[in-house]
Amino acid sequence: MRALVIPTGPADQLETASLMFAGAINAAVNRIWIASPYFVPDDAIVQALQLARLRGVDVRILIPEKTDSLLVTLAAYSFFDELKEIGIDFYRYDEGFLHQKVLLVDNSFAAVGTANFDNRSFRLNFEITAAVVNEEFAQVVEMMLRDDFSRSRLMGRDEYDQKSFWFKFAVRSSRLAAPVL
Repeated sequence: MRALVIPTGPADQLETASLMFAGAINAAVNRIWIASPYFVPDDAIVQALQLARLRGVDVRILIPEKTDSLLVTLAAYSFFDELKEIGIDFYRYDEGFLHQKVLLVDNSFAAVGTANFDNRSFRLNFEITAAVVNEEFAQVVEMMLRDDFSRSRLMGRDEYDQKSFWFKFAVRSSRLAAPVL
């Protein structure tokens, strides 16, 4: 099986993690499924996800219902609200704290590693990701994610809209901290 192990970190000349994820998302034709406990992406990832959805790609993002960081959770809500408008589906994993970091693209590419979909992983932390191009491996990852989606709840398109003014205020305020989360 073909795989590339990609170490990334603040000493890289380029933003290797962000570039790898954006490149994989931009290459998607049918599907992008993401699982990450921290979803506070940078502009390049947001735009890549938007473009993918606009070209008809099935985009699903799996995050934990139970989190360990209120600030990150609040900041993430601003991205949910922004991305749900174009049909990106967010799932909240109900059975404990979801800590996997997985990207599945179409039927032959999967990335598994330590990098979250956030600026800390893209630019500040040392991370490692295995990018695997193999249909059998991708099928195993697909089955794992399907099982996780079945134990999750799909966030409603109006879930954010139903929140209180103060919650929305906290979400917008937390978004300001997104570059360092």
